[in-house]
Amino acid sequence: MKVLVVAPQPFLTPRGTPLSVYYRTMVMAEHGATIDLLSYGEGEDVEIPGVNLIRIPRMSWVGPVAVGPSWKKLFLDVVMFMWTVGLLVRHRYDAVHAHEESVFWCRFLKPFFRFRLIYDMHSSLPQQLSNFQFSKSRILLATFRALEHTCLRRADAVITICPDLRDYALRTGVAPEKHLLIENSIFEDVHLRGVDAAARDAAAPAVAQNPPLDTARPIILYAGTFEHYQGIDILIRAFAVVVAQRTDAQLLLVGGTPQQVAHAATIVAELGLGESVHLTGRLSKNAAMRYTRLANVLVSPRLDGTNTPLKIYEQMASGKPLVATRIWSHTQVLDETVCILVEPGPESLAQGLLQAINDPDCARQVAARARALYEQQYARPVYEQKIRRLLEIVS
Repeated sequence: MKVLVVAPQPFLTPRGTPLSVYYRTMVMAEHGATIDLLSYGEGEDVEIPGVNLIRIPRMSWVGPVAVGPSWKKLFLDVVMFMWTVGLLVRHRYDAVHAHEESVFWCRFLKPFFRFRLIYDMHSSLPQQLSNFQFSKSRILLATFRALEHTCLRRADAVITICPDLRDYALRTGVAPEKHLLIENSIFEDVHLRGVDAAARDAAAPAVAQNPPLDTARPIILYAGTFEHYQGIDILIRAFAVVVAQRTDAQLLLVGGTPQQVAHAATIVAELGLGESVHLTGRLSKNAAMRYTRLANVLVSPRLDGTNTPLKIYEQMASGKPLVATRIWSHTQVLDETVCILVEPGPESLAQGLLQAINDPDCARQVAARARALYEQQYARPVYEQKIRRLLEIVS
């Protein structure tokens, strides 16, 4: 089967790595699909056997593409549309796998080129327009909602990444036999073209020295983006409560742009936590995973959202206890048996972190149950089974 994957994203960049696209294409290729992957010009080339990575021209004058809707993305998507048409004219594809907004133009092109359409739905696009405050126009939001609904109904297969999106898709009329819930739950190493893995690992920072962590003291780790909804400010304030009772505790914050790290550092200084809080900025995925192995407690202080973040599955599989806020983004997957759930506020978050540090036996039990749940419902064999079912639907 020959598949065109259209992913309107800056593929593999430090600012926002769409690993879901990488893993989808990797596993599809492993199960016999031949894939052309079309993406933005920005990013690093990758080695995926059976996958031909095609980029639109790199337009450095456009600047970095941020997460969420923007006029930059709209411009790049016009170019993506033209490249999609060009590929469809030159090649015969059995299926087109459209990620996010690319489904709008792929839905339009489907009758002309007679391919089977896979809609990979990572979020509701009208909801994105509202959440990122791109527009408050009721007419625009209603138009996008109508487009989204027709794309869902006309697709030959629909992938959603969490139960909330699954329920939304089924409510719009997607037939259950055409729907697959495929969580972004695998996280193997990414192979960059021309980069030797051993050399890359050797160049990574020595995690016990940079920053200067004392591995004999409890380490609380947050790794991810520093967007407002991630709750970094609340986490730092919660840690001030923790360190008042456990003076040996350390907080390690991995991620963030230079501006976001500077903002976090300001709060750390105001609270007098300078010696106990370490900010690394953005690191490679491999370096972040090495920090995870050193940590005693993992934390996800997210404030709101409906989509389950990729890092939750990594945290479940890590064998380390997780403290997470009691919001729908988390509780679609997590409950009190597999993590310590807290309310999204400094006091409640602090109590959860103290529980994880002060009761290591309970923390180990929670982590073991989380690992068992991951292996049962989200690990690679389960993911592969779902991808095989997807290929059967569109073959």
